[in-house]
Amino acid sequence: MNWAWLTAPNPLSSWTPSQQVGLLFVLLFGVLLLTSIGSFLNGLREAGDNPAALASQLRRQRFAHELRLAWVSSSIFWLAWVAGPIGATLLFGVLSFLALREYITLLHTRRGDHRSLLLAFFVILPLQYALTGGLHFDLFSVLVPVYSFLAIPVVSALAGDPARFLERNAKIHWGIMVCVYGLSHAPALLLLEFPGYLGSGAFLLFFLVAVVACGQSAQLTASRRLRRRPLARQISRDFSMRAWWIGALAAGLAGGALFWITPFKAPQAMVMAFVAAGAGSFGGLIMQALKRDAGVHNWGNLSAITGAVGLLDRIAVLCFAAPVFFHSVRWYFQLAL
Repeated sequence: MNWAWLTAPNPLSSWTPSQQVGLLFVLLFGVLLLTSIGSFLNGLREAGDNPAALASQLRRQRFAHELRLAWVSSSIFWLAWVAGPIGATLLFGVLSFLALREYITLLHTRRGDHRSLLLAFFVILPLQYALTGGLHFDLFSVLVPVYSFLAIPVVSALAGDPARFLERNAKIHWGIMVCVYGLSHAPALLLLEFPGYLGSGAFLLFFLVAVVACGQSAQLTASRRLRRRPLARQISRDFSMRAWWIGALAAGLAGGALFWITPFKAPQAMVMAFVAAGAGSFGGLIMQALKRDAGVHNWGNLSAITGAVGLLDRIAVLCFAAPVFFHSVRWYFQLAL
């Protein structure tokens, strides 16, 4: 068997970035269109009133809901690329604001936390994204873990409220880490520039989202079909190491198949996808633990009966996968930005 393709260079390297991105969106929206047509035709079948038919109808409704979200996400991704790096940075800044707001609304805050929350929403968040858009990646990498970590408790202490001080500040800082710091690495991928790969950062973001989504789908399918051996039963009955390995390996294979849209060779793409999807999956388990602690099933305020969930439920995995992927790429390829 000829394995030369594993070390072959990007076959689209001679194409311009606009041509490559154009091909990406043609494929992406083409797949969504075909899937929508198939879902529509499948929905034309008559559904009976027996339990099996009702269950099938409920699955179709949930799939249609997920498909609409896929259309919205793909359209946002396209608009982010059209708007350029600055527009994408602003877009993700808005998503961070909404996600952090969703997170904070479920916490038991006190009057003494108001100053800390104002600092988080109106100073730390915009400053983090300003550093992202300005390519100040050294300060961008330490603003939240170092300076925010020190500033938030100082502001809280000045408010003069010692009740549950450590718990309150830990929850606020954790929300900033996930919703602001983690998510801000997604638009930062758009700004990474490789030699010979200039102007194509959108592919890195698409690659990350695609492999993480593939890994999550494979893990969810495996957890439902395989015999469950929950690793942390009190947190999630669906999470098992067998399902985690299946999801991470599926993401690795998807990354190898998508290597042609990245500056990576196939083995590099497979490893990067495996690492990103694995980190994202563990991040999802962490968010499950936080939800258990908060006593909620979903981060949003929408009813779980309809299958709708909040924004943070949708992007939580990406918030953990993006920083691991970003810094792995920078470290491995020694990108001096």
